[in-house]
Amino acid sequence: MEELEEIVATNNKQRYEFSEDKTRIRARLGHSIHVDVELQETTPPDVLYHGTATSAVDSIMQQGILKGKRLYVHLSETMETATNVGKRHGTPAILRIDTRRMHEDGIKFYLSRNGVWLTDHVDVKYISKES
Repeated sequence: MEELEEIVATNNKQRYEFSEDKTRIRARLGHSIHVDVELQETTPPDVLYHGTATSAVDSIMQQGILKGKRLYVHLSETMETATNVGKRHGTPAILRIDTRRMHEDGIKFYLSRNGVWLTDHVDVKYISKES
């Protein structure tokens, strides 16, 4: 149990959580398999960010941000977090997402328990490059 408590407490992405009585553990977010993580539709902040590799920017600016094999597109509240995500894929590029306009256009957003914003797709018209 101590080892599980340490994993939950120290995971840098806060990917896991215990049930209230600590008899079960689960992922807070399903990446590519359907896991009921009890997501509720939530109004996003006006702007969110997407961190990616510079090599992916041209493709994104043509077809938008696709979820690929994941269940959702992942967005970050801060440029710092998006930069850290982008670094995992190579030289980072940060894209600014007009989530206010997306939400006004009826696009749904969810906030995972570890602070990752989720949506199905980000159309090119909502994306701009950060300098």
